[in-house]
Amino acid sequence: MVRRARRINRELAEVYPYAHPELDFRNPFELLVATVLSAQTTDLRVNQTTPALFAKYPTPEDMAEAAPEELEEIIRPTGFFRMKAKSLLGLSAALRDDFGGEVPGRLEDLVTLPGVGRKTAHVVLGNAFGVPGITVDTHFGRLVRRWKWTEETDPVKVEAEISAIFPKSEWTMLSHRVIFHGRRICHAQKPACGACPIAPLCPAYGEGETDPDKARKLLKYEMGGYPGQRLNPPPDYPGRPAPPLGANGSTNA
Repeated sequence: MVRRARRINRELAEVYPYAHPELDFRNPFELLVATVLSAQTTDLRVNQTTPALFAKYPTPEDMAEAAPEELEEIIRPTGFFRMKAKSLLGLSAALRDDFGGEVPGRLEDLVTLPGVGRKTAHVVLGNAFGVPGITVDTHFGRLVRRWKWTEETDPVKVEAEISAIFPKSEWTMLSHRVIFHGRRICHAQKPACGACPIAPLCPAYGEGETDPDKARKLLKYEMGGYPGQRLNPPPDYPGRPAPPLGANGSTNA
């Protein structure tokens, strides 16, 4: 299993050499806020919301002083906006009062912030501070169980088991690759098995569509010729800037 898992990681590294967080951000604070907002919504929706948010509240000090109803109105499109606004106000005040207005670079500090769990902390540490970590979101958990790397469902236990399989230096990029694959090819309901580059290595091959032509129609984002989630992508990112969501909030996520 360990040999197969490491082979899958190597194969995914060739398929997604550009794997990265799909949230737009310019500094650790923006990444922290965007990650909190990304719960129960798409990164695309967050990326459409954060420009106005950070224009009005560019620092923890600014956001800590925000009127709750004004903050809620800006982040409303991301869903669960009252709960998220409470978290943003709380974490911003904590950054201001306890950390000198700076996002801390330690897991034990990050998880003390309102609305910040291990998943959010690892996203920030791995992508803003270069500290390796495994991000167990819904895509990651689904795929590592589908690949028989673990049978655990608790994110902390999943993180512990997967971290034992791979060297620490691989943790952050492994997370990106698996999440990319889950969003683009290995979907929850209809995995595109017939168009999957790691199909020969997958113990769950056949759970999804195996006909190559039908499977290709299930591909999302750049794999299927659709826009990616980032609105401010790096120059080498293959996805195109995405158009605004429709009135019903539909997206390819």
